[in-house]
Amino acid sequence: MTLARCGSWRSPIDARVITEGSKGYGELRARGAALFWTESRPEEAGRSTLITRVGDALRELTPSPFNPRSRVHEYGGGSYCLSEDHAYFLNFTDQNVYEVSTAADQEHGPRQVTQGDAATRFADLTWDGRALLAVRERHDAGGTEPVNDLVRIGVADGSVSVLHEGHDFYAAPRPSGDGRIAFLVWDHPNMPFDGCQLLVAEDHGNGLLNPTIAAGGANESIVQPVWNGERLLFVSDLEGYWNLYAYDGSGVYAVLPDAAEYAGPAWYFANTYYVPVGQSHVVARRVENGTPSLVLVDLDQGLASPLDDASSSYLDIVRTPNGVAYIAGFADRPKQIVELRLDTRTCTPIAQPGDSPVGRDFIAIPEALTFPAKAGDSHAFFYPPRSRDHRPPPGEAPPLLVTTHGGPTANAWADLDWRVQYYTSRGWAVADVNYGGSTGFGRAYRERLDGAWGQTDIDDCVACVHHLVAQGRVDPARVAIKGGSAGGYTTLAALAFTNVFRAGASHFGVSDLNALAADTHKFESRYLDTLLGSPEALVARSPINHVDKLNCPVIFFQGSEDKVVPPNQAESMRDALAAKGIPVAYMLFEGEGHGFRRAENVRRAIEAEYAFFAKVFGFEPADDLPAVEIDTHPGTG
Repeated sequence: MTLARCGSWRSPIDARVITEGSKGYGELRARGAALFWTESRPEEAGRSTLITRVGDALRELTPSPFNPRSRVHEYGGGSYCLSEDHAYFLNFTDQNVYEVSTAADQEHGPRQVTQGDAATRFADLTWDGRALLAVRERHDAGGTEPVNDLVRIGVADGSVSVLHEGHDFYAAPRPSGDGRIAFLVWDHPNMPFDGCQLLVAEDHGNGLLNPTIAAGGANESIVQPVWNGERLLFVSDLEGYWNLYAYDGSGVYAVLPDAAEYAGPAWYFANTYYVPVGQSHVVARRVENGTPSLVLVDLDQGLASPLDDASSSYLDIVRTPNGVAYIAGFADRPKQIVELRLDTRTCTPIAQPGDSPVGRDFIAIPEALTFPAKAGDSHAFFYPPRSRDHRPPPGEAPPLLVTTHGGPTANAWADLDWRVQYYTSRGWAVADVNYGGSTGFGRAYRERLDGAWGQTDIDDCVACVHHLVAQGRVDPARVAIKGGSAGGYTTLAALAFTNVFRAGASHFGVSDLNALAADTHKFESRYLDTLLGSPEALVARSPINHVDKLNCPVIFFQGSEDKVVPPNQAESMRDALAAKGIPVAYMLFEGEGHGFRRAENVRRAIEAEYAFFAKVFGFEPADDLPAVEIDTHPGTG
């Protein structure tokens, strides 16, 4: 084993492993013994495709150039659904609905169903036995923002009829099979995880619905309604955690009060966190203090029994003939689609990206940390440096990269992330912080960020650094911070308002909160009301207004087509830092939106970020990395 300075270790985890070493599985669905899912392909310019598996046979249903992906709320979700013999999907380019046969001997490609343009978008497609139910978002309806409603789409003629309108947002239209429809609604200034309502209506197939309120309100978040016979199951955080509830027509009752979370925030449509297995049980994801497991819930007895805790995340749980399938994350290998048999409690991989491109002796396994912070105990995953071939010289503590998740109402899992391993296999430590405001710890923890964005999140990141420094596990003189979107804001704010970090990387991050409030899309246009609480906070907590306090190098990454955090956010900060003479770099990726999908751009970004940090901290990378243009001249912005 070779002694080498941290950061300069040679690693088999290069930028290509990041784009090729795992597959982006999503939107897992089942119909009988057949499984369906979407798969992202960075090597095809970020295109997604729809895959089906029956037995051992895999088949692609949406060949290029088709790209199943919704643009509603910009984040999408619910991009396809299944009838008895067809799949209906939304094509990203034109946002029209297409039909494709799922028969093994089908010879024809997808048929266009709707005849709209990209100004009309659909999401959360659901088959009701005769037509499609969907959320519609119209960008050509006049007014100051798009109009959302609930619609039915005829698959024979592409006709679109309104089922319900008048609310700012809609989600989860779910037919019962006996003439009822359940769906979710909410209005500004709420996000769905702040509060929404569950509505139920008789569907006579002849026009607008006249629903009643089954549950919910301005301060109760409801997720994933599912019909199970006569009762309607759903998840609510009424008592402080996203727990299972049921509505039986006469009232609502808690299925299983539990200090754990059975769902997550609705950034995307149609995520499935639980699935009925018969009339009296569901299989559900349970998250306690940020740690997930799979459980079998007895709906009548209100009891949960463990099924599996070997995965680091569970998503899109669906029913199969022998049990359930789901997308499973792991700390030491890429995500897989797994089937769990309920009779034997055994797991079998259904789809996986193949053998790991590197040995496990290069993979850092995360350690769950709990540490004291100003608002109370906070949480993070700590990844120590790990290499089969290198170790640091005696007395050298590794540099630390603090990573901050987006949202900010989201969370970090302990899943294998090749971008983290890129750093740890080169001699860095990484701390992935679940700061106050993160999900998976209950509503009270989530609400720590209400009115305190740019404060609690920063305090927790700083507290994590202090905790690790006090233990002697990292070098306090070599601490960097990075994040994307909301995590990019936390990154820039931490650089402006503290002196703990020596460099930063902002990926499509927020620098000007006033500009964000004016420019961002409808779904998040009032999000800042909750996160900041006052117009004065927009000014006081915007990093762009505190460049005088920011004295360390920063690199910015931005997509030219980003509608969530527009390019002017990064460019104004870049210009202000350059004018001050702070070393700054800016990379704009043409055609990319909020997050990079093209393989070449993902690779270029990670290599540029590492080269930038190497320059700042004065070590020589073992890799031959492309040069990064760093502006170090005052007044040239």
